[in-house]
Amino acid sequence: MAHFELPPGHTSKAVTHRTVEEIWFFLSGRGEMWRRQNGQPETIVAVESGVCLTIPLGTHFQFRSLGAGPLSAVGVTMPPWPGEGEAVVVQGKWEATVR
Repeated sequence: MAHFELPPGHTSKAVTHRTVEEIWFFLSGRGEMWRRQNGQPETIVAVESGVCLTIPLGTHFQFRSLGAGPLSAVGVTMPPWPGEGEAVVVQGKWEATVR
C-alpha cells in the first residue's frame, strides 16, 4: 500500500507495470486518470475524493492534478510491490511535469 500526492497543476509520468495490478482510492483533490490497455479504447476518468479505480496488469496510465489543492490517493498492489524496475515509463496522454 502506498500514498500518492501530486501538487496542483502537475502531471505524472505515464507508466505501465511489469507484474502487478493496482487499486487506487482518491482521498482529496481533483484531477484526471488516463488509462490505455491493449485492445481497448483509451479512457480518461475524472477523479476526486471517494473515487476508486483499478489499473489492470499491462495498462498504461497517467494522472494529473487539476484542482486548487494536491491530488491525493492511496494505492494497493497485487501481488505486493516487487521493487525497483517494476514501473516502466511509456508514452502518455499529457506532457509530464514531475520527474
